[in-house]
Amino acid sequence: MFHQSGGCCDGSAPMCYPAGEFLIGARDVLLGELDGCPFYIGGDQYERWRHTRLTLDVVPGRGAGFSLEAPEGVRFLIRSDLCAV
Repeated sequence: MFHQSGGCCDGSAPMCYPAGEFLIGARDVLLGELDGCPFYIGGDQYERWRHTRLTLDVVPGRGAGFSLEAPEGVRFLIRSDLCAV
């Protein structure tokens, strides 16, 4: 599963966890699924980004410490485009 929070440092990157290893909060919002993997976003972050189109990308670099891509030499990145309201 994926989770995007609005935290600082590693928390500002989308994180990937094995199913069931991250507890979803009551305010987290399910954005959809990627190849069967649910993608959630923190409620506060959703309110800030709800008028954007989000694209999950994988780029070379050091992954976030707790995310599954960390040892792979890549990291997840969110790209956003403002949508007309």
